[in-house]
Amino acid sequence: MLAALMNLLRACWLPSDQYVQTGSDAVGRHDGLLWYKDSGQHTNGEFSMAVVQANSLLEDQSQIESGPLSLLDSGPYGTFVGVYDGHGGPETSRYINNHLFQHLKRFATEQQSMSADVIRKAFQATEEGFVSLVTKQWPTNPQIAAVGSCCLVGVICGGMLYTANLGDSRVVLGKLVKATGEVLAVQLSAEHNAGIESVRQELQSMHPEDKQIVVLKHNVWRVKGLIQVSRSIGDVYLKKAEFNREPLYPKFRLREPFKKPILSSEPSISVQPLQPQDQFLIFASDGLWEHLSNQEAVDIVHNNPRSVCSLSQNNISIFFFYSCRDTFIIEL
Repeated sequence: MLAALMNLLRACWLPSDQYVQTGSDAVGRHDGLLWYKDSGQHTNGEFSMAVVQANSLLEDQSQIESGPLSLLDSGPYGTFVGVYDGHGGPETSRYINNHLFQHLKRFATEQQSMSADVIRKAFQATEEGFVSLVTKQWPTNPQIAAVGSCCLVGVICGGMLYTANLGDSRVVLGKLVKATGEVLAVQLSAEHNAGIESVRQELQSMHPEDKQIVVLKHNVWRVKGLIQVSRSIGDVYLKKAEFNREPLYPKFRLREPFKKPILSSEPSISVQPLQPQDQFLIFASDGLWEHLSNQEAVDIVHNNPRSVCSLSQNNISIFFFYSCRDTFIIEL
């Protein structure tokens, strides 16, 4: 599996005549369960992306938007990247894909700038919108209450890099060390997987009365024995008690009622200026990071450069590879 992942990542930056082509690169290429795009342009540089369908139903979504980040052509201008790792079904990731960026543009228009507050409000509005959808569909489609998605977002605007995350997707920066020529991996996003001790401690501190808030099940830490992440969009059955009842499938219903949300939709957000030594960004869901360390992924990118990439402080590349589960890479 590791060799296959490495070959796939390398393929994203090989000249197109070294890989199977079955369509125009303007809309990407297909090769079986692989979809990829060698090179595309965004406001701040170039990007490559690939998708491998690992499940019978593709539950994940991703997007890159470049240009005005508000509803006004006057700006701000920049690049938006999203990786949405769905679970339980595709409904939540598709909803995020259709609404999150529009919410971000609306709040950026109101504030006439990009900020962590704009991103936080966009996440909140997306969560509220999906909860409203669950409420409407509950009488005819109650299982939608058990559908959710991780949500990883990156925004490049005004020389700043904003990252926001819910769940266990990850963004890693490749940073050049001029003295040695090495490119080091720097993880920029916080993760919310119950396998991380600090996440379990956070859950236990928020729910001191619940001794089963995290459970080791089949050698995997899970929240209430059900889900691996403590933060997400959706998963309304673990946020609102009125949806944790029949006719929801028994495997999702908790024995004891809960008074406050078990999962959170509050993203972890970081903001930092881009530096000349910042070479590229890799956005990926946990499917990649289960097989590659941060440094191994950065080494693949660094050791297999594309001829079309001219790395400089004014050109950031984004690499993005998902549904193996999801990844997205940006060259800076």
